[in-house]
Amino acid sequence: MKKALLSWATFAFFTLLLMSCGGDDPTPTPQQTPEEKAIEALTGTGSLTWTVAGGGSVTRSGSTVTDLYSSFELKLNSGSTKTYTTINNNDLYDGSGNWVFAGSNFDKFTLTGSQPAAGREISFTRTGDNLRLEFNIPAPGGRLNGTQVVAGSYVFNLIKK
Repeated sequence: MKKALLSWATFAFFTLLLMSCGGDDPTPTPQQTPEEKAIEALTGTGSLTWTVAGGGSVTRSGSTVTDLYSSFELKLNSGSTKTYTTINNNDLYDGSGNWVFAGSNFDKFTLTGSQPAAGREISFTRTGDNLRLEFNIPAPGGRLNGTQVVAGSYVFNLIKK
């Protein structure tokens, strides 16, 4: 009887010892909110520059206008004050300003500024290293300096720089 009790006690001791040796569970990665996912799509981990050069394209109301924006760049920054800068924007966008999400779906944003694209809801879709921007500039506000007409539905297909 003593031998059986000793065997059982030894078995229980080693079982408890093995169970206590399992490492701690890894800290779970917190799930991103829809807003955090959208910010990362636009800015990566801090900022991303998107360009037409290298395979992008631009259309206005179905007509190709890529030649007008062939060296266009849009840099989006995250942070508490989301900022943007543009290069070679052909007076469609401001040179810099802030951006915010439009609505609660986090699939559209607006830019601050005074140029025609400012204040417009810009829909975006990111697929890999490509960013598609779509927005509309209505006819009444679609002139620059009273001469150049920029009204229309725009689609910018941009490439990550």
